[in-house]
Amino acid sequence: MLNKLKLTINTLLDGNIKIAEGHKVYIDRVRYIEFGFEEFKFLKKNVKVVKVSDKFIDIIKYFNVKEGITPAGFCAKYELKSNGLLEIDLERDISYDENSVKRPTKFLFSADTANPYELEHIKDLICNLTCNPGIIYDLFINNPEANIGNKFKTRDDVIIEIGRILGPGCDISVEINDPFADLEDILKEAEHFKELLSEYRLVIKVPHTGPVNRENVAQLLSGDKKLNVRYNQGTTKDYLRGHNLALELQKRGYRVNYTLMFEPWQTGMALQAKPYFINSFIRQRFGITTQINGLMTAFEKTRDLKFLNELKQVMLQWDILSAGDKEMDLMKVHEIARELIAYRKINESEGFDGMDGVRHNLRMLKNSNLKNTRLIICSIEGSRNYPELDKLLAEEEFQDVIDRVVITTEPKYLAEFTSSPQIITYQRRFMNAVANDGN
Repeated sequence: MLNKLKLTINTLLDGNIKIAEGHKVYIDRVRYIEFGFEEFKFLKKNVKVVKVSDKFIDIIKYFNVKEGITPAGFCAKYELKSNGLLEIDLERDISYDENSVKRPTKFLFSADTANPYELEHIKDLICNLTCNPGIIYDLFINNPEANIGNKFKTRDDVIIEIGRILGPGCDISVEINDPFADLEDILKEAEHFKELLSEYRLVIKVPHTGPVNRENVAQLLSGDKKLNVRYNQGTTKDYLRGHNLALELQKRGYRVNYTLMFEPWQTGMALQAKPYFINSFIRQRFGITTQINGLMTAFEKTRDLKFLNELKQVMLQWDILSAGDKEMDLMKVHEIARELIAYRKINESEGFDGMDGVRHNLRMLKNSNLKNTRLIICSIEGSRNYPELDKLLAEEEFQDVIDRVVITTEPKYLAEFTSSPQIITYQRRFMNAVANDGN
């Protein structure tokens, strides 16, 4: 019978246990907190006063939360302190909806957009939003079809409106404008983002920068916009700039979304930067892999060098080769492509669906000590990416880490996969039945 008892804060409070002065209005918000029987007996014996933390009060006031609830994006926690004081706190956790109720699924959804008009339709279904300068400026502010009437003039205008629409339940990942700026300038930018969104929602997106640095980034902005060194021909300092920047931000209390992770080999070192989010990019990588694999297969069947010439152009286009590799011997091109195909496992069960990187990163999370780090699976499009990912999330191997997965993509693409052909078939039948009944 004991397991049928519902023991809550309400049950705990009586004439012997007091609510701290001025805290009743806050305690009323967490009367849903339940205790096990043995825990309840212990608390009943040892608690003298119940109060909420200063952070609890700050969160309620900042988000102007309506009476009687705690906001989405937070989980109520309690701690028995000295002198019989039971303190209740709110801990940031996007797995929770209002009143510390878990969201419907262990894995979560996010949106890649800075368009407030688009957000309105998906705001109650997501727990995170990611935006970078390209999304903010190219796809929204400077796009007259999206930024209707040119209402939004600046990045701040957009971020403030996004925060208003999404409320407390969503993290908002905002990318720094210039990863090559001085640290002090980046910290000022991060502090400004915090003023706009609060420390509770803000996540700073920090990109891998590879061999790109302050001196050579101009090569990407003029001429053929190609870097003169290959992705694996940079310096140690340049490769680790993003890692060290992420660590600096993390030390100052910022949560970091460490982004631009295309290859599984990036993950281990990225985790050393203690990120809140890591990423698996799918779309471009899978498309390029499929294209290269097709050209490799065509060459191996025909030995026609035109396929290797075309292969070189593809690899130059997608920065697998650099501007300095234009005269590379075709057999060397073939060797690099062969190693890439083997690593990405496109011809094996592990990677035929383009999900080898996702599988690897989930295994990495399993074996990490960063229990609060989540994997954002991003850059998804086409008819295969989401359906294949959806099936992967049901694989037995990953069920113990599925609550650390966030799926993010453009809202329209995500919305497409709420539908199926048979919906039209059945709606035709139903609506015709209604129409005929009316006659």
